[in-house]
Amino acid sequence: MATPAPLLQITHLQKRFGKFQALKDIDFSIYPGEVFGFIGPNGAGKSTTIRVLLGILKASGGSATIFGQDVWQHSVAIHQRIAYVPGDVYLWPNLSGGEIIDLFLKMNGERHTAKTDALIEEFGLDPRKKARTYSKGNRQKVALIAAFSTDADFYIFDEPTSGLDPLNEQTFQNHVLALKQQGKSVLLSSHILSEVEKMCDRIGIIREGQIVETGTLAEMRHLTRTTIDVQTVAPLTKLAELPGVHGVTAKHGENHVSLAVDAEQLTPVMAYLTQQQLVSLTTTPPTLEDLFMRYYEAPNDARATDGK
Repeated sequence: MATPAPLLQITHLQKRFGKFQALKDIDFSIYPGEVFGFIGPNGAGKSTTIRVLLGILKASGGSATIFGQDVWQHSVAIHQRIAYVPGDVYLWPNLSGGEIIDLFLKMNGERHTAKTDALIEEFGLDPRKKARTYSKGNRQKVALIAAFSTDADFYIFDEPTSGLDPLNEQTFQNHVLALKQQGKSVLLSSHILSEVEKMCDRIGIIREGQIVETGTLAEMRHLTRTTIDVQTVAPLTKLAELPGVHGVTAKHGENHVSLAVDAEQLTPVMAYLTQQQLVSLTTTPPTLEDLFMRYYEAPNDARATDGK
């Protein structure tokens, strides 16, 4: 079966602001029905990339297409098929939340439906209040309700849950997963790793304007370590000398320790632990946070070079 054409394709994308190069080399693609997580700390280039995709900024080099169309030349046509929620939503202060939702929908050629009412109830928004009285979280809700009410082909969320409480974060996640089940594509830019981990099919990590890794979480986990808490009958004197073992810490003498193990060395390390006669063993699989921190340790930092 042939692989479908990517809905979004970014190739060697660059953006300069004077002498500052915000985007040095951005490469990734998103396919139909895929939720793509775009992660990195503030200032890494996530929002700049998204502004280029939206046709707000013109790229300095490389190319970006959505639906096979150039994002700068065909931004108007592209916008008719996408829904976008920024990380900080600014609203008309004298309009009510409900009026703004309806205005957003009208601008997208949509209308207020029973689904919109259900979303207002789910997110716990009072649509009668003026926007000037809304907290940051309530402003986010207005934009999210409008986006989820829209029947778009591609949804772009840039730090969409900033200001939301955990219950509303869960509501957001449920609706993103529902979009995925409908075959919609989603670009989710976030620094909340647990959010990305729950929802995304593939992940791109951006660091200082460059994509440093893309792939599924399973593909990336070869770069991360499993944490082990182990107690044995025989002392674990040689454990720290084994390849791929990091941070051996005694809990209660030499027989009870915690450690981290590189994925590719897990089998020989487990064999050694078994030889020492296991009393108890607890393993914690690697998380996206482990992977993220691995990339964000500075290259000249001792931690990045000595394996700790």
